[in-house]
Amino acid sequence: MSDNAATSTTDVRLATELAVAAGEVLLELREGGLSGKELKDAGDRTSHEFLLDALARHRPDDAVLSEEGADDAARLSAQRVWIVDPLDGTREYSEPGRTDWAVHVALWCSGDLVAGAVARPAAGVVHSSEEPKAVSPAAHDRIRLAVSRSRPPEFVTELADVLGAELVSMGSAGVKAMSVVTGESDAYVHAGGQYEWDSAAPVSVARAAGMHTSRVDGSPLVYNQADPWLPDLIIARPSVLAQLRRGLDAVAATA
Repeated sequence: MSDNAATSTTDVRLATELAVAAGEVLLELREGGLSGKELKDAGDRTSHEFLLDALARHRPDDAVLSEEGADDAARLSAQRVWIVDPLDGTREYSEPGRTDWAVHVALWCSGDLVAGAVARPAAGVVHSSEEPKAVSPAAHDRIRLAVSRSRPPEFVTELADVLGAELVSMGSAGVKAMSVVTGESDAYVHAGGQYEWDSAAPVSVARAAGMHTSRVDGSPLVYNQADPWLPDLIIARPSVLAQLRRGLDAVAATA
């Protein structure tokens, strides 16, 4: 194994270990008696602080872009940047019994994502770009599109109408993205805008599992930008991509 490959493997394992460990911290906090906004805020803050402390110990020379941290422009000239979402799906996290929330840890290096992990602590599951587990879905008559359970975007409902697709509602962005890998859905199409930390780790895992990832127009997803806002994305099984593209073209033609 080359030195670069060895470093990459170590980074993937670190991403996985940190996502799982932050999840354990969040599970413990969730049982501590807080609720509502107080629990959401505590979860965001506690997981963020845990991840920053751990990265400072394990990768002190690397930059970090976190949803909960102040952005440091120094990351734009860094060779290695960890992109983390300490708590993806705060709404679901604050609702007792829900498991559709996640922790995202990804590493961007010299122009592209090289490692990622998405932990679903309450479900006891972690997805890693080191050992992605793409599952072949059972046969379905219709394409299944993962969609927000609380805020299904008009764009995706229009796409579903054009495709005759089934909408599968679920919680956080990471959970929706991983549903494509696990075969619970065939595609996750988001056109309402997200930040880099919402998709970096899920995209890293999905790519490693052989899924298609791109902007809605087919252009590459680019990370560690001065503005971390990403307008849209697609994570899809290659088998449905051509049909999905036809549907997207049809929706665009009526806009």
